Amino acid sequence: MSKRFFLIVLDSFGVGELPDAYKWKDEGSNTLGAIRNHPNFNCPNLTNLGLFNIEGVGGGIASPKASYARMCEQSMGKDTTIGHWEIAGIISPEPLPTYPNGFPDEVIKEFEKLTGRKVICNKPYSGTEVIKDYGREHVETGALIVYTSADSVFQIAAHEDIVPVEKLYEYCEIARKILVGKHGVGRVIARPFNGEYPFTRTSNRHDFSLLPPKDTMLNVLQRAGYDTISVGKIYDIFAGSGVSESHRTTSNTHGMEVTKELQKKDFSGLCFVNLVDFDMKYGHRNDVPGYAAAATEFDNFLSTFLPEMREDDILLITADHGCDPATPSTDHSREYTPMLICGKSIKSGVNLGTRSSFSDISATVLEYFGVAQQGTKGESFLKAVTK
Repeated sequence: MSKRFFLIVLDSFGVGELPDAYKWKDEGSNTLGAIRNHPNFNCPNLTNLGLFNIEGVGGGIASPKASYARMCEQSMGKDTTIGHWEIAGIISPEPLPTYPNGFPDEVIKEFEKLTGRKVICNKPYSGTEVIKDYGREHVETGALIVYTSADSVFQIAAHEDIVPVEKLYEYCEIARKILVGKHGVGRVIARPFNGEYPFTRTSNRHDFSLLPPKDTMLNVLQRAGYDTISVGKIYDIFAGSGVSESHRTTSNTHGMEVTKELQKKDFSGLCFVNLVDFDMKYGHRNDVPGYAAAATEFDNFLSTFLPEMREDDILLITADHGCDPATPSTDHSREYTPMLICGKSIKSGVNLGTRSSFSDISATVLEYFGVAQQGTKGESFLKAVTK
């Protein structure tokens, strides 16, 4: 029977500040803590798996059905790229560059020259606020709205009637080629919007990521002949490296629908899923009710996914960083992440405590498929949780 490993990342679902959170001014951040008592939060499946049994979370049950851990990030960052790379076996000792004062003239002038369009904004900004403040000028002049955040990102916003989506993607490719070396940001992000003022962002976002500096578990599994299936923005985060099949999604709902369809199919390997709405729609927008409702929607998904797991299937649920929707900040937060692992071959109720790196997930995945780590980082916990 084919082995299948479903790895689902709840983007930004942190479970409390890391000891070094003060370096990022994230003291007190706790994404799960911000939503767990909201009326929209109703997550019996996550509770039964052991979410609240995780060290430092509190409120656990007597006999959780999964094994569980609290994951510590070793990499110097709190962004999507760094977090996913570590989950996949790369530890990044140096942070990716950020631009709290906007991008330097050398970058902007080269970008303007190669695109033939002027740039407006060029400063850290909320994605929804930037189109309110600069959208009309963009529509009137055709200038591109370039902005960043606390993360290592170069974001380009444009109205779909002024800059067609495919043209915006071309501009992102141009920026990606410019932003290398010392200016090698983690992601260049297309942020299209439409409609009339104050405008609405569309689902045609697309990330153009920096190529991982080393092989990840995706490359290792692919070389060993296993399927490596991406759902959501996983393909973008790894710049396609090591991905054998990709499924783009427009929302958490769509991502879960795609994952359910893949569960019905025969494959042998890893299905790597990112559910981005937690972060993009709710964490960054400080929307506690929305975040809590999204957790409930995912829990409802588990109601149908868990009973359909096959004999050799494993499900692992985790996150890549935090994004506490209850703090004044709208940026990511430096937090521990949850790890829940279950399946017919996995023991119930094994408390793995606090793991020293997200990369332990990569090592565990590779051991499950009997593949050597080949330079990827992490210590497998497979033997500790296997029946």
